[in-house]
Order: sequence, then structure tokens, then C-alpha cells
Amino acid sequence: MTPEEIKQRLHELRDEKYRDFQRRLIPNIPPESIIGVRTPELRKLAKEIGADSGFLDTLPHENFEENQLHAFIISGMRDFGECVSRLEKFLPYVDNWATCDQMTVKLFRKHTTELLPYIERWLGSGRTYTVRFGIGCLMNLYLGSQFRKEQPEAVAGVDCGEYYVSMMVAWYFATALAKQYDAVIPYIEQRRLDPETHRRTIQKSVESFRIPDERKQYLRTLK
Repeated sequence: MTPEEIKQRLHELRDEKYRDFQRRLIPNIPPESIIGVRTPELRKLAKEIGADSGFLDTLPHENFEENQLHAFIISGMRDFGECVSRLEKFLPYVDNWATCDQMTVKLFRKHTTELLPYIERWLGSGRTYTVRFGIGCLMNLYLGSQFRKEQPEAVAGVDCGEYYVSMMVAWYFATALAKQYDAVIPYIEQRRLDPETHRRTIQKSVESFRIPDERKQYLRTLK
């Protein structure tokens, strides 16, 4: 399928009401770059296109949906080396939270040790959505048996000047408070996060169904 054919398919699949909703949901990218294709349709098309079609070589893309297709194709790759190589080429072009957060690579669960050096590099990249993606990997893959105390230390050390980074740091610590409470509560008690990220972390935590009420009550005292 050629790039032109892919664009044609995307326009054929557009839903104008959904397009308008998406434009409000992702306000930081040009509204005209959003065609309005629903996620299930994009996932189906990504499988149809596949990793060997040449589509992944067509960076940068012109619209949001093409970036989504790129993210979904990478998410389904089965070779770790090729997947990471493709991901590192794509991350500098990711320009919104939706593409960043929906790029969940199943393969990574089997390669957590090999992935850590890449995450460290992503956290230090200085690029908003590359940093956000790295934090998301630590949140989704390393808050169970793979948890190490240096991981929240690394997240607490990122620059939270960007709203979408601050929100992901807060999300990480709120999730960590549900799964690794004793290890991460000192970050809140000692106010290790900047004031806005600290506030967002507590807000997300008290809204969580996974944190017991008595801990929520304590967290409220740390505002």
C-alpha cells in the first residue's frame, strides 16, 4: 500500500464528529492534522499495512492518524532490536500525548533488562514525548517484580517544566503509591517533586481505586 493509498483510506474512514472530539482532546497539534479516524479502525489498518511495507520509512508524517498507524505498527513488532531501532527513529516525531501513550509495545515485557539503557537515554533526551514515553515504560513495566529504588529517583529527576511531562510524572508516582507505597512515599513526604507535580500526584492518588482510604487520608495531609 503506497503512502497515497494510505491517506485515501484514512479519509474514507473519517468520522467528522469524532474528528471534532479529537481536536478538543489534543489541543497542542494543528487541528487540520486530525482526520478523525477511530482507534479500532486505525489498529486494523496498521495490521494490514505491516512493518515491511515501507510506511515506517516515510517520516515525518503529515497527520495525526499516520503517526498513530506508525505507533501501532511498532507496538506489534516481534523483534526487539528492530523494534527499538524503529522506535528511536520515531520518538523525535511524536508530538502529542495520545500517540505517545498508545504506543504500548507488548514485546518489551520479555526484554525488561535490555530495555533499561534505552529508557535511561529517553529520560535524558529533553524531548517532551520521548521523556513521557520513557516514564510510561517504567510505570507499565517496572512497578512489580522489576522495581528498583533507582527508578523513582530517575523519574523524580526529570525536568517537569512541560505540562505533559509533569502529568506523566504525577501518574507514575500515583501508580507507584498503589504498588510500591513504602518505597515512594518519602518522595511525597519530603516534597521531592516540584509543587505542581506534587499537587497532581496527590490528586491522582486520592482519585485512585487502588489506594486504601487510610493512605488517601494521609496523602491529603501532605498537600
